[in-house]
Amino acid sequence: MHRTRLSRRSFVAASALAAASLPGRGRAAADAGEPNLGIQMYSLRGYPVDEALAHVKELGLKFIEFYPGMFPVTGDQAVIDAMKDKVSALGLTMSAYGVNRFTKDADANRRIFAFARAAGIPILGADPDPDSFASLDDLVKEFDIRIAIHNHGPTHRYNKVVDVLDAVEKHDRRIGACADLGHFLRSGEKPTEVIRLLAGRLYGIHLKDFAEMQDKTKGVILGQGHIDVPAVFAALEQAKFPAAGALSIEYEENPKNPLAEIRACIEAARTALAAA
Repeated sequence: MHRTRLSRRSFVAASALAAASLPGRGRAAADAGEPNLGIQMYSLRGYPVDEALAHVKELGLKFIEFYPGMFPVTGDQAVIDAMKDKVSALGLTMSAYGVNRFTKDADANRRIFAFARAAGIPILGADPDPDSFASLDDLVKEFDIRIAIHNHGPTHRYNKVVDVLDAVEKHDRRIGACADLGHFLRSGEKPTEVIRLLAGRLYGIHLKDFAEMQDKTKGVILGQGHIDVPAVFAALEQAKFPAAGALSIEYEENPKNPLAEIRACIEAARTALAAA
């Protein structure tokens, strides 16, 4: 298979140019010399949260994407501050949070946004109902927090990339996508083409690989299935994926002891970034 060559410097340069499109962390990430490679904490769901966070530190990552099962939405500022302190003490940063269901209930939607603002979360991974978008348009303007629609593969309402594009087309530019590349594989979609089509609305990536491009398949280490990792990073460069976007490793297999496989996924991503 032909593999596109990519330099870390060129990807960082493109990311830095795009950093202004998201608040908060873009400049720091560009100065650090690499994109915000992190992890979706669902990968570590088999551990208590404190142990999971310690593992992220041990794995050498700096960015985390919490999911509600590990850090539930709450209006209790003391609970939020306690989690922020744990994350900060380990030198970690919350890059995103999800996946969140949004409905026509504007008050319930607002509670998720208020939680995200209090926690310092800039991007909300989302599975929005069609009748939620009027509320979301108002909330992204008010809070300046991005919505990133997450696809879940065949039978899901956001199955194909066109489903996401159709959903966001008439709405605020802060409503975009978190492209789960593994689930797009299950939907028969080519990851690099997905990235190209979502350019300008792409605020998150889940780096996940599967053995087959079909609904029922097995998760594998990044690059050992149908993800061409260097080509994905080249596509992200061309799409000007923002430096403050959430770029998260996600590995769903072996939840009780996934560390060796996650480490291999991280190595595959870093090898691709370092390729010249």
